[in-house]
Amino acid sequence: MDKQLIPDSNKDYLWLNLKELPYFRALLRAVEARYYKTIDLPSPTLDLGCGDGQFASVAFERKLDVGVDPWWGPLKEAKGRDSYQDVALSNGAFLPFPNKHFASAVSNSVLEHILPVDAVLHEISRVLKPGSPFVFCVPNHRFLNTLFVGKMLNKIGLKPIGNAYRSFFNRISRHYHCDPQEIWEERLTKAGFHINSWWDYFSPAALTTLELGHYLGLPSLVSRLIFHRWIIAPTHANLFLTDRLIRKHYEGISENEKGVYTFYIAEKD
Repeated sequence: MDKQLIPDSNKDYLWLNLKELPYFRALLRAVEARYYKTIDLPSPTLDLGCGDGQFASVAFERKLDVGVDPWWGPLKEAKGRDSYQDVALSNGAFLPFPNKHFASAVSNSVLEHILPVDAVLHEISRVLKPGSPFVFCVPNHRFLNTLFVGKMLNKIGLKPIGNAYRSFFNRISRHYHCDPQEIWEERLTKAGFHINSWWDYFSPAALTTLELGHYLGLPSLVSRLIFHRWIIAPTHANLFLTDRLIRKHYEGISENEKGVYTFYIAEKD
């Protein structure tokens, strides 16, 4: 595991996410966005699983070249945000690009949601030039066992219910892969990559904030369904208390040996 120091930055990634997203998602995305400050992404860059483009609009200082997603609705939002030079509707296992087309690729908290992940890794490898970086992050093998409600159920002797809860949370999170570094290294090697660096991040305490936020954040879901936006009043005054409560997890970000997510920088062979 390589230690990756996070530079001081005047850019408040937490606020930029908090004013647009439910607080639990904003926290995770803000933590991840800070890492990209130190990572060189040569153009042209592919963003696999770009969604609505919100993350790219915050995390990167330039428009990425192509955002790919299998859903047209989010892609329309990404196009409206002007986060990409171009967008493409595509399944990650069948990318509509020639061999060795891109000089870098990112996939932020996406691969864990894709069942045929090996096929997707091979396809990313196909469209990357040799020596190109591929940057991604995913939940790891600690994620499920660190869930607060599951641990509490185990503690009071209700382990079967705790296991059922972990399965439930994994299902609503749409996770197919919460794996250790060794598994990802094996997948990447088969697809024609090697890992240059990796580190674990997002502490158990931060995960508890994210976990409980899935339930406490229901008003944001209602707002999204009715008004097509997660946050009705994205002002500092309205979000002051929320900011105060979660900022400690953002400001205290560091590599964490008990972190429940892992960040990878791989390179095409």
